[in-house]
Amino acid sequence: MTPMQVVIVALTAFVAAVAGWMFRGKRSTKEKTVVHAGWQEQIEAQRIEHNRLVEQNKGLMQQVSQFTASNKDATNRTRELSTALKEALERRDELQREVKGLSISLQTVVTEREQLEIDMRVMSSNRDSVNAAIAKKDDKIFKLSRELESWHQRLPPLIERFRQSTSDADKLEDDLANARERISSLESLLGSNETRVEPVDQQSLSDNLDASNDTLVGDFHVNDVPVDRVRDDLKRIKGVGPAIEKTLNELGIFRLNQIADMSEYDIDRVASRLKGFRSRIYREDWIGQARELRDQPSGDYS
Repeated sequence: MTPMQVVIVALTAFVAAVAGWMFRGKRSTKEKTVVHAGWQEQIEAQRIEHNRLVEQNKGLMQQVSQFTASNKDATNRTRELSTALKEALERRDELQREVKGLSISLQTVVTEREQLEIDMRVMSSNRDSVNAAIAKKDDKIFKLSRELESWHQRLPPLIERFRQSTSDADKLEDDLANARERISSLESLLGSNETRVEPVDQQSLSDNLDASNDTLVGDFHVNDVPVDRVRDDLKRIKGVGPAIEKTLNELGIFRLNQIADMSEYDIDRVASRLKGFRSRIYREDWIGQARELRDQPSGDYS
């Protein structure tokens, strides 16, 4: 090998050694940097952990202080509870004595209540009997009041009918006395041929009639009013139809006043013409209906 080649080989080896040393130095620097960074992280982590432990220790110390204070308070509370328990036990004994006394009183009250219940049952039985008697009397009073009210309503018409009947009876007695007197006069003339002329009451004659045996011509008059003008509509009474109204007209009944003032004799006269109508006249209250219709202000039935 020539010296030149040796030199070249030596230079090459030196360059390679320098390059290797430089590469190793750079790698070592990188490794040192990485290791240093790792140590810095560990140191920072340890510092953070140390700070955390310090704070935790402070918290624990505070908790220890609080626990110590709580323990002291608990000790004081225990003493107070012991005192209160002692007082409660004494109070319990006192209450037991009171309960015993109350039990005796309660037994007495229960006995009295049972006696009161027995008395109340007896009183309730008596009250039911009294209430039944009162209800019976109230019902009787109610019925009597209804009857009294009915009589109060029925009495004025009955009194009026009695007065009318009395007046009619007096008039009939006068007519009967006059008729008896006339019969006596006629009987005295039966055996003689004498003709007797009796005066005629001009007021009893119709218009333009000169004698009592004249025939009536034209409309029949009642109190100087034609019958067609003084007739009432008797069909307004419930139960009176056209046929019954015609029959009543044939019996001389044209006005509501006549039905309102009907006597027992008039009812018998109508019932004899209308077979089986006597009970119907009372049931349908023809007289009461006629009075109500007569007393209505819309018409003049007097």
